[in-house]
Amino acid sequence: MFGIEKASIDHTSLQQAVNRIVSIIQNGPNKERIDKILTRWLKRHLQRLNADINLDQLHSLVEDRDMLAENIENWRQKERQEGRQEGRLEEARDMVRTQLTFKFGEVPEWVETALAQADHDQLKNWMRELLFATSLDDMFKR
Repeated sequence: MFGIEKASIDHTSLQQAVNRIVSIIQNGPNKERIDKILTRWLKRHLQRLNADINLDQLHSLVEDRDMLAENIENWRQKERQEGRQEGRLEEARDMVRTQLTFKFGEVPEWVETALAQADHDQLKNWMRELLFATSLDDMFKR
């Protein structure tokens, strides 16, 4: 259990820790009872981590190990994808900020707030508008 808690951020280590627990359950006495208790604990633990895993179908670590492994892998891939999307969004914000600074000088706090709240489409629009804008107020329609 400590291995799972320690590995919770790293999905590969999490799966390895689950596999170790399954091996321990399979080789120990009171398999069904221990499996039931640890499965319940793992479900609560994954909920606390906000894991994007369908926990309704998880009834046994031993019997559902493959399904759990697939769900952990899907969760890892989704988080990786979300991280890439957030990285691209941050790169677009930096690009707009840099262009604004070159054209108008240091950007005020209200522009930083607008950049932080903008989605990718808004940032792309600002990149185009920047070519023709004559001031920050014109650019951000204040």
